[in-house]
Amino acid sequence: MPPGISTLAADTPTLSAANTGFMLICSALVMIMTPGLAFFYGGMVRVKSTLNMLMMSFISLGIVTILWVLYGFSAAFGTDKGGFIGWTSDYVGLSGIGITQLWDGYTIPVYVFAVFQLMFAIITPALISGALADRVKFTAWALFVALWVTVVYFPVAHWVWGAGGWLFELGVIDFAGGTAVHINAGAAALGVILVIGKRVGFKRDPMRPHSLPLVMLGAGLLWFGWFGFNAGSWLGNDDGVGAVMFVNTQVATAAAMLAWLAYEKIRHGAFTTLGAASGAVAGLVAITPSGGSCSPLGAIAIGAIAGVLCAMAVGLKFKFGYDDSLDVVGVHLVGGVAGSLLVGLFATGGVQSDAKGLLYGGGFDQLGKQAVGVFAVLAYSLVVSAVLAFLLDKTIGMRVDEDVEVSGIDQDEHAETAYDFSGAGGGAGSRKAVPTPSDAVAAAGPTKKVDA
Repeated sequence: MPPGISTLAADTPTLSAANTGFMLICSALVMIMTPGLAFFYGGMVRVKSTLNMLMMSFISLGIVTILWVLYGFSAAFGTDKGGFIGWTSDYVGLSGIGITQLWDGYTIPVYVFAVFQLMFAIITPALISGALADRVKFTAWALFVALWVTVVYFPVAHWVWGAGGWLFELGVIDFAGGTAVHINAGAAALGVILVIGKRVGFKRDPMRPHSLPLVMLGAGLLWFGWFGFNAGSWLGNDDGVGAVMFVNTQVATAAAMLAWLAYEKIRHGAFTTLGAASGAVAGLVAITPSGGSCSPLGAIAIGAIAGVLCAMAVGLKFKFGYDDSLDVVGVHLVGGVAGSLLVGLFATGGVQSDAKGLLYGGGFDQLGKQAVGVFAVLAYSLVVSAVLAFLLDKTIGMRVDEDVEVSGIDQDEHAETAYDFSGAGGGAGSRKAVPTPSDAVAAAGPTKKVDA
């Protein structure tokens, strides 16, 4: 949520059926982003890891929902305690909230605000999973999610969006999650992979996406759901700010996709499907913190800058030797940092607040605030996430055995495979089987094993 009080607070708010309905729809849109992310990541891995990748996102829907109800909402959005955490006993278990009780200063019930924010809390740890593909025990991952949201996400959400949170009070602008979601997840991903190490065969074996159609389906669902993620973050529809954010979301995403494709055509000689999907996500990430403060022309610039920077950043893992499987660091961390800092350049002072960026005569003031927010969240999440991964690795172990990783994590961790073709053969009954060329190959003896 952006710093400052909504214009709705000028008068005593009353419950708005229109805004309440709008926010419930936005909550559902944000929820569908997590299955969309599962498809996006699931298509990017090899066949043998597809189900594990889907489950690493999907399990967050279960774990984070329960923790949010029990204490997460209170910790993130309860009464401020020293600028770093919140707590309101009535929010524990969501047990002391009236069904028509309004979120302070707005026209939607507390329950609606709580469920909207829950969807943000769910997708943030799911984003981390893309960096850890192929090699993490599912039990260890589930425990990491529970611990991470407790000691990282809930406090950081309070810093950025909670009344009294120290970054909120500083005036850091994060409309919908550049720091609290994307930098937070990207830095966490980097911290964990530095602890658990590289995949078997990193830099040696081909690790290409097994299903680009799944990747595109996931990217499309993310793009669709992101309108709720971004436009809904103004918590109402009465003053036009959410509409500007909706437009800027579309504009920046388009610009980033085109910029990424142009970069890879110049750099690698082709327009790739994976590049189109990744560029779109980079634009969505970058406009998330900045779209409520810039114009549509500014959104084009932000998207284009993020598209090129993220396209360049995904190759850094080969240069520096960290194994970020699906480029969470390159897209979410770099895109989140870019979008958050660019607020300090492109904020017009005429949308969500009167804060102006450097290019609109505001000097370096807002840029400095944005930098504080970026690097505070980055450092905290990086260090704490690495510590959590280290403790889990030294106790229950984070990684699967090497032979499991090589043969495929799906069968070992989930006792299933993504694609079962056993029933896709010839017909039944008395029809005589006809030998095929593959039968002749099988009869000739084993061939060299090809890694799925």
